[in-house]
Amino acid sequence: QVQLVESGGGLVQAGGSLRLSCAASGRTTYAMGWFRQAPGKEREFVAAVSRWGGSTDYADSVKGRFTISRDNGKNAVYLQMNSLKPEDAAVYYCAANTRGYFAYSNYQTYDYWGQGTQVTVSS
Repeated sequence: QVQLVESGGGLVQAGGSLRLSCAASGRTTYAMGWFRQAPGKEREFVAAVSRWGGSTDYADSVKGRFTISRDNGKNAVYLQMNSLKPEDAAVYYCAANTRGYFAYSNYQTYDYWGQGTQVTVSS
């Protein structure tokens, strides 16, 4: 059982920045991803990082603005979000893939999910 706890969400003006954090329980390192879900919309991929941090993947909508990183010593993953837009507003979820090694964009490949953290962007 893996527990994931997100933090760092909040209210920010358009053009501002936020940094989300996700802390995973235990010491085992996993491939990790960030997803988001806005009201009335399906959950969508945002960013992913491979188990050892060697590769990353981003949704086209966030490329150049968001950066995913990880600190395996702390078993944590981060999402730095810059130049935020109103359309970035959503609940952001951290997810862990316990079987693979790569940066996965398909939410169905993830085994464990955090409770989510709300990001609100005012225009």
